[in-house]
Amino acid sequence: MKYGIKSITMDDVARELGISKKTLYQYVTDKDDLVGKFIDIEVELRKDQICRCFRIGFNAIEELFELSVFMNKIILDQNPATEYDLKKYYPQHFHKMVKTRREGIYNYILLNLENGIKEGLYREDLNIEIIAKIYLSRSENIHSDELFTIKEFTSEKLFIELLNYHVRGIATIKGISVLEEKIREFETNNNK
Repeated sequence: MKYGIKSITMDDVARELGISKKTLYQYVTDKDDLVGKFIDIEVELRKDQICRCFRIGFNAIEELFELSVFMNKIILDQNPATEYDLKKYYPQHFHKMVKTRREGIYNYILLNLENGIKEGLYREDLNIEIIAKIYLSRSENIHSDELFTIKEFTSEKLFIELLNYHVRGIATIKGISVLEEKIREFETNNNK
């Protein structure tokens, strides 16, 4: 995550783990196998972290905030070279990761929309499948460095604007009140 994939050798991995390369090869057959296992672990860790947002007992808007904060942190912590290397040198793992991420985000947003409607925070007339796809499309494409730098994309200002844009388009009056309160709390906590 820090240095990208291509620049890391099996010698580097063994040294970092404090084991011999021979020992490392008892667990993986080659670098491709190691990358695949890393992706599997990352996918499971992220699923678990995202699920926490939905288990804590937040309302739909609070869940969306938590999910957005988590996704922002992932982007900040990731070296863009990692995804580039994965796409270029390990396309089968890249496609698996993208497919899993898309399905996960889509399903989490569907669940969020269903919960928000039940809670009276989101409008009942929403086509939740279309809204979830719009959210997914926006989340995949907004970090394009042609539009925003990583610094801009992960900034508090853009974060608030994206949530405002999304939630105001789907919220009831009650939901907008919850959104405005959540934004005030967020801004207060981040300006300390």
